[in-house]
Amino acid sequence: MKLLSVNLGRPEAVPYTDQPEGLTGIGKQPVDGPVRVAAPGPKGFGASGLAGDAVCDTRHHGGNDQAVYAMAREDLDEWEGVLGRTLPNGSFGENLTTEGIDLSGARIGERWAIGSEVILEVTSGRVPCRTFQGHLGEKGWVKRFTRRGAPGAYLRVVRPGGIRAGDAIRIVHRPDHEVTVALQFRAVTTEQTLLPLLPAAGDALHPEVLARARKYKEKYQENPGVKSGAVQDS
Repeated sequence: MKLLSVNLGRPEAVPYTDQPEGLTGIGKQPVDGPVRVAAPGPKGFGASGLAGDAVCDTRHHGGNDQAVYAMAREDLDEWEGVLGRTLPNGSFGENLTTEGIDLSGARIGERWAIGSEVILEVTSGRVPCRTFQGHLGEKGWVKRFTRRGAPGAYLRVVRPGGIRAGDAIRIVHRPDHEVTVALQFRAVTTEQTLLPLLPAAGDALHPEVLARARKYKEKYQENPGVKSGAVQDS
């Protein structure tokens, strides 16, 4: 398992975002040399966990629990076949393009050592948005990406340091629960009846997702007379 590339984005004005200034940093490009990784601060204030990387809409992106976004090269390769186009590393706005690690099967709270310094912890999958769709330029992209259920993984920084393309990735901790990125993603998108399973991941789970899962459980499982509804794709 290794890190194929480290990808950074610069602020860019685009017509397909609702960020107040019309800016996005989703256009990530691989960079040479080491990149410093550290916790950026709380959501709403902190942006990217990678030095030199832009997160423009801090209302929805960035912060300690979404400090780093990873996508598997294997998933990009599958999408190339579906879309009939080349998808270079960084195409999905990911900071890290990985090889040999099953991101959908990664468990919430799983920890990765990258290189000799950095340790990251899996917090959740990436829910697609209109900016992602506009960036790809694919009709119905949000629904297509959601249906496939391989969203890549958001990570928080447990131990800061430098990383670079070619670094080895090692799983140094794998929790004993069964809450994977794929399960968590389905629960918050298309199968909300799975939400009560998510608190098994504990505080490693993205706090917004954990709060939602607990609220659902309280409302529907502890009040069985209340009917739950299906989640609609955004």
